[in-house]
Amino acid sequence: MLTHRDLLIEIGTEELPPKALLRLSEAFTQGVCDGLQKLEIAHGEVRSYATPRRLALLVSAVAQGQPDHEVERRGPALAAAFDGDGNPSKALLGFCRSCGATPEQLQRVATPKGEWLVFRKRELGRNLEELLPSLLQQAVERLPIPKRMRWGSGEEQFVRPVHWLVVMYGNQVLPCTLLGQESSNLTYGHRFHHPQPIQLDQASDYEALLLEPGRVIADFALRRAKIRTLANAAAEKVGAVAVIDEELLDEVTALNEWPVPVVGGFESRFLEVPAEVLIEAMQDHQKYFPMVAANGTLAPRFITIANIESRDPEKVVAGNERVIRPRFSDAAFFWEQDRKHPLESRLESLQGVVFQARLGTLYDKTQRVVALAERWAGECGGDVVKARRAALLCKCDLLTQMVYEFTDLQGVMGRYYALHDGEDREVAMALDEVYKPRFAGDTLPTTPSGRMVALADRIDTLIGIFAAGQRPTGEKDPFGLRRAALGVLRILIETPLGLDLREMLTFAYAQLPAGLGTPEAAEETLHYIMERLRAYYHEQGITPDVIESVMACDATRPMDFDRRIHGVTRFFELPEAASLAAANKRIANILRKAEQPIPQQVVPEQLQEPAEQALFSRLQQIEEAALPLLTQGEYAAALAQMATLREPVDHFFDAVMVMAEEPAIRANRLALLQRFAALFLRVADLSRLQHG
Repeated sequence: MLTHRDLLIEIGTEELPPKALLRLSEAFTQGVCDGLQKLEIAHGEVRSYATPRRLALLVSAVAQGQPDHEVERRGPALAAAFDGDGNPSKALLGFCRSCGATPEQLQRVATPKGEWLVFRKRELGRNLEELLPSLLQQAVERLPIPKRMRWGSGEEQFVRPVHWLVVMYGNQVLPCTLLGQESSNLTYGHRFHHPQPIQLDQASDYEALLLEPGRVIADFALRRAKIRTLANAAAEKVGAVAVIDEELLDEVTALNEWPVPVVGGFESRFLEVPAEVLIEAMQDHQKYFPMVAANGTLAPRFITIANIESRDPEKVVAGNERVIRPRFSDAAFFWEQDRKHPLESRLESLQGVVFQARLGTLYDKTQRVVALAERWAGECGGDVVKARRAALLCKCDLLTQMVYEFTDLQGVMGRYYALHDGEDREVAMALDEVYKPRFAGDTLPTTPSGRMVALADRIDTLIGIFAAGQRPTGEKDPFGLRRAALGVLRILIETPLGLDLREMLTFAYAQLPAGLGTPEAAEETLHYIMERLRAYYHEQGITPDVIESVMACDATRPMDFDRRIHGVTRFFELPEAASLAAANKRIANILRKAEQPIPQQVVPEQLQEPAEQALFSRLQQIEEAALPLLTQGEYAAALAQMATLREPVDHFFDAVMVMAEEPAIRANRLALLQRFAALFLRVADLSRLQHG
């Protein structure tokens, strides 16, 4: 019987890249677990640990090795195994040699195709100690490290230099060499608070001993929660609320092993600068958590998380305050200087900034965005003048000093500068909203002009890059086309807007430089954007067959596509759904295999059987009720009406021979089925559904 013990693996390193730490930890843990599974080594719960100086995992109840198992190899058929004199054939002897066996050691197995000879043996499982070095090597080699480095005089490569390696099975050190280090039971605590080695007597002691005396909170999630608690408590002490960005919290967690909060402040005069600028400087440049007052306005304070308990905390506070002051001073200077020139004065200068070699400058792009925003604002009943003005100014803030220094504030600063220039509020808001949604789950533009310019900017980029022959491949997407496509879909669906994507892209293509690409680029771009709907609806729990059923209908108005999706989803809930889906599938097969032209119209006088007469009559009634609903996009209500066709269509297939011998009768029945299918195809291709 196999022994089961806890397995501890730790790679000790120089400080790991903070933004990559969590991804590296998850990949390392997954690699080890996949290796154990592949080797059929049983284990229990897995806990990951990740700090700036270590990647580790503790796997509970790991089997001492692989289980023994039976190996069976099938040899030649009995009829081909011996000659007429009963002597082994060449095929049998060759098979025996490959197995290291004699003919007498083989067994007979009866199958429906006759008797065969097989070789069976019991293969002993290999020990964990023997298998683990190779498993760990493979897990390390598969880590997502874009650029590996060497250190010292060795040839090993990793994301950072490796200084120690722990591999323990229960109380035993498993011999292993990895990344130039020999395994041991010695780990190391905090670089300053406990630099001495810590001896582990049991693998399960790891987390507790690192905490005390090591002064390291090894569990990433626990350390993250601790930092959140510390930051909130520090803010509460000074009567404020900590602003905790989740991505920044991850990064700060990856920078610290023993987090200690430090509260600093800055001069109130800097609050004259837009809060977004100060927050960007604190979060992105200094990894500080800002604070807001009870009324929600930015407070002149911040929280930083130190990785050490200082003997002189005041010096730590002073040092952080000294570092942030020059950044705020620069921001205040940019704010003052940028406002001396209206946004519109920067428009001509956009001619000196290349957007893309074949698509021209940002000025050229702006003119195209103006044309698109005007067109769609008119179609949607928006204010064409405001949409044009917002489109004209939407790239101007890129030439301000503030956006040059704080690139993530493009659009945000455009809004501030436009309001300062006295622009209409909707126009100013649109300059910010043109970039929304900035990321997955972000809010959408709320103003009509913001929606138009956001669509125009993204559509121009999408059709332009496709026409220029730079469609994204694999993981490379330098122009962010995936994000742009999803942004277009979200605006059209969730706002919602009834614009047709095919028409939008055809018009946008006409605005591109003459001779760029071919008109087919519009269809290619349309296909690319519509394909993003699969992921969009998958996240909402919509099944692939429902998505595929609507995709088959070439519905190119995303708002309408969405209504169809939800109409089919509700149709799924009806008791008639399974039978009608099956009927549509059967009809699709019949029509596809028909070897004669199918008439466009049903001839009522040629309907002979009561079942086909009943189906035609009911179909006419449902068409009369459903077609107005379909025209209005009320697909759920229309499908509810169409669901009543279940009984007559089932009866039709029970009682009527579609492929009748008389050609006219057969053609008429095919026409009836085609009319039935065409009604459902006004919503989706139900033959693609897997319901029931």
